[in-house]
Amino acid sequence: MDTARRWVFDLTASIIGLLAGMGLIAHEAMAEGNFAAPPNERWRAECGSCHIAYPPRLLPAPSWRRIMSQLDQHFGSDASVDPAAAAEIGAYLERYSGSGRHTASSPDSVRITESRWFVHEHDEVPPAAWRLPAVKSAANCAACHTSAEQGDFRKRNIRIPR
Repeated sequence: MDTARRWVFDLTASIIGLLAGMGLIAHEAMAEGNFAAPPNERWRAECGSCHIAYPPRLLPAPSWRRIMSQLDQHFGSDASVDPAAAAEIGAYLERYSGSGRHTASSPDSVRITESRWFVHEHDEVPPAAWRLPAVKSAANCAACHTSAEQGDFRKRNIRIPR
């Protein structure tokens, strides 16, 4: 193989290796409980005004579309936002939405707490813990996950209230 072809071959192999490594790093980060996505201030401000701004990777795109299409009936509240904000937030949620084992069991599900991953990860939490005054419900991630606001749900950052 001549020098130019060898150089192209080596460069191609390096790029493929780099991309595969980046995918593995992202997969390992999610497996460890780090669901952080690039920041979006509108998403953080609007969604985070009532609860933590749940990381987009916790639900698949169809679930986020359903949530965004029903903001006037958002889990018993009217969470409507102006059309520009809805379009920006919806696009962000879809772009960084999850897939695979970390997301909802069904694309129709809009509850993170119903995902196979969530149920599996929380199977040792006693039912009484969800009723603690500092927790109130399984949807209150920040009650136990001290870095939930940053999309970090790793076990080392868990502090269960008493």
